[in-house]
Amino acid sequence: MVINSTIVDVLLDKATIVPYQTAYTFLADGENESGSCTYQKLDLQARAIAVQLLTKVKPGDRALLVYPYNAGIEFIAAFMGCLYAGVVAVTDYPRQHIKSLSQYQDRIVDCQASIVLTTHEFADRVKGQLIAHPTMTLKLKNLSWMESDRVDLGLADSWQPPKIEANTLAFLQYTSGSTGQPKGVMVTHGNVLHNSEVIYKSFGHHDQTKILMWLPMFHDMGLIGGVMQPLFAGLPAVLMSPIALAQNPFLWLQALSKYQITTSGGPNFAYDLLCQKITDEQRASLDLSHWEVAFTGAEPVRAETLGKFSQLYEPCGFKKEAFYPCYGMAEATLFITGIDAAEYPTIAYLDQKALTEDKVVVLTSEQPNAKAVVSCGHTWLGDEVIIVNPETKIQCEGDGASAPSTKRIGEIWVAGAGIGRGYYQREEQTEATFQATLADNPNKTYLRTGDLGFIKDGELYITGRIKDMMILWGRNHYPQHIEETVADCHPALRPNHGAAFSVDVGGEEQLVIAHEINRTDLRTLNAEEVIGAIRLAVGEQNMANVFAVALLKTGSIPKTSSGKIQRKACQTMFLDGSLNSIAQWQQSEIPETDITDLAGQFFSD
Repeated sequence: MVINSTIVDVLLDKATIVPYQTAYTFLADGENESGSCTYQKLDLQARAIAVQLLTKVKPGDRALLVYPYNAGIEFIAAFMGCLYAGVVAVTDYPRQHIKSLSQYQDRIVDCQASIVLTTHEFADRVKGQLIAHPTMTLKLKNLSWMESDRVDLGLADSWQPPKIEANTLAFLQYTSGSTGQPKGVMVTHGNVLHNSEVIYKSFGHHDQTKILMWLPMFHDMGLIGGVMQPLFAGLPAVLMSPIALAQNPFLWLQALSKYQITTSGGPNFAYDLLCQKITDEQRASLDLSHWEVAFTGAEPVRAETLGKFSQLYEPCGFKKEAFYPCYGMAEATLFITGIDAAEYPTIAYLDQKALTEDKVVVLTSEQPNAKAVVSCGHTWLGDEVIIVNPETKIQCEGDGASAPSTKRIGEIWVAGAGIGRGYYQREEQTEATFQATLADNPNKTYLRTGDLGFIKDGELYITGRIKDMMILWGRNHYPQHIEETVADCHPALRPNHGAAFSVDVGGEEQLVIAHEINRTDLRTLNAEEVIGAIRLAVGEQNMANVFAVALLKTGSIPKTSSGKIQRKACQTMFLDGSLNSIAQWQQSEIPETDITDLAGQFFSD
């Protein structure tokens, strides 16, 4: 494989060596080919966009990329155009409602963007909304807009290679968006190329590999796994809109079968979706025998899902050894650990009670209180993962012969060439997260992931998170933002006296709301109305399904001495039935349709 120092070099090589090879094929509706491009065509578009872009901004400026889900090829061309211009790309998702446009403002201010790149159709839609709502901020209205699908390709001849190198900033990948304070991870060309090499090696990719990706391209998994990996390795990629998957999950499997795809995947919920929504007749039409790597990550990997999916799709040619659990995050470009390809994932059965005490006690699957935890594999190509006590910053004891029989769970720290440079314009947070050092070794820095886990027999197992952040159907949610939504949704709810937390229901994390009622509303409370308002508001504003609601007596929610809500205490009291509830509602089961609805919003931030 040719060694390049920048992503631009990679595409230039491909356009020279295999100019007419199809790089990407896009299925806007999930079924029919709506666009494709060769390496030569992509290079031509990128050069033209770069030339046009540099008439409006200068190298090093930030450009916000906002493309609708059905504009896959246009997004790739614009992203590469930014890199060809030496401009820092900032990816964002296509907000559809005027209420959400203010979130563009937050992103623009945070990254100090000079221009927005999008399609002509999407630009017209957003500009029309801004004109119709004159109260929108001037920053968004006055920003320069560029319609990349209307750039004159004749400009390509004027392109000059940018002055960039491996350490040059390529793009900002935001980690939280609307669900938390935006933080843009600074990802360099070298970060991307190293991570791409790691993925190629760990996935066992080869000359005959074919990739299919439905995850949105503005998110790290879709961008690095679906756009950069095929480009890096010169592999053909079929790309789908995530909306197509949400509307008809069978289209994913149909495309896998039709194009004889070898690598594809998604979060755990996507496999649950395929177990629930596909009919026997549809499965009978599939050939999944070519599927070599069915990666799963971005949320806890469930052993139950692996087993159920394998059993259900074995008649279609699916091999259970294709399952590939992995672990990663935007701060590490994408990939951190993964198992050895073509081997069935290792599953450890742990004592649930011991886990709550940060201890690892291994049981057999038949023993009571055993919880299945799936291995996420090991690091590759010199990267490193260690387990650290987050309070003392002392590394937890390892796997050697002298290791204790009972391991301690700690925070996962990571080092390697794929770790980003930090958070854009956030020096304090960068130092705390990207420049952590062990108490007994201040000479080496690590990325603090905020995730908890342990290493057993050289493999990483994820057990939880230090902070209260929840993962609900594959999306990260900060409880304080859901609490704000709830507090504003009905006048009977007491402001700043609510808690959002999650509980395990059938192996899945589910959302519970506990909130106090105003004292003046206790006697006249219409509990059904309030609970309905909470469910509707959280669904619309936070894109999450509410499993249970507890309306509490005034002054009863657990707090610290400083007045902070004790979410863990609320969770414990909910589970043991000791919350001082005046009304409580809980779903008797999780409707399968909820998965489909929420899949359409997956990774929208």
